[in-house]
Amino acid sequence: MILLTNDDGIYSQGLRSAYSALSELDEVVVVAPITQMSGVGRSISIMRPVRFFEIEIDGMKVFAIDGTPTDAVIIGIYEILKCIPALTVCGINLGENLSTEAVTTSGTVCAALEAATHGSKAIAISVEMHESFKFELSCSYDFSIAEKVLKWIAKKLLNEEMPEGVDALNVNIPKNFNGKIAITRLARKMYKTQVERRLDPRGREYYWIHGTEVETAEVGTDIYALRNGFVSITPISLNATSNCEALRGWVDEWKI
Repeated sequence: MILLTNDDGIYSQGLRSAYSALSELDEVVVVAPITQMSGVGRSISIMRPVRFFEIEIDGMKVFAIDGTPTDAVIIGIYEILKCIPALTVCGINLGENLSTEAVTTSGTVCAALEAATHGSKAIAISVEMHESFKFELSCSYDFSIAEKVLKWIAKKLLNEEMPEGVDALNVNIPKNFNGKIAITRLARKMYKTQVERRLDPRGREYYWIHGTEVETAEVGTDIYALRNGFVSITPISLNATSNCEALRGWVDEWKI
């Protein structure tokens, strides 16, 4: 059984495309946020109740969650499926999810990490597209390549074990595909963060957080792969522990 979710909401064209591709492999259960939830990271609704209801969208049965992508994964596993799915797929996301920034901010990637925490193999899959299309549910985009890539990776994971030390795969599809895939590492940063100060009609200040893409990308990174037409497949681990040995000396220095 495959659990399918996203962070773009239940009416996303990418969600329907993922469902179409995965339905050829196994039974697919769709549990996704009702509304747009991009950028919420791995947030979980612990201070309010979460509700869901069942609807049908263009022939696709959906459990619509009034919460985050992480909520969708948890409710999907423990209330709807009542079991750990063989595979959890998050996407197909409208807009690429690259660099270390995506791992902590993307609802798509973080939903995959949540599923992996509970023991499910997990894929986060996103497509590169122009900024103006990323949050438009009715955007005109050809998902055929993304569907083929998703189906190929999903089939492998359904029949094989996840590679040792890998908890989830972050997959990104380029706008100009060269026909090849690349196994990549996360780039350090994709955006140069900017804060724009504006005034509302009453003259009160408000701020818009955004960013411009960094110009350089190291060879071997996910950003470099996409800019050169490769499908980027980045293995991700839940273990975010860094170099403990570098801090061992602190133990001897500590005094209270």
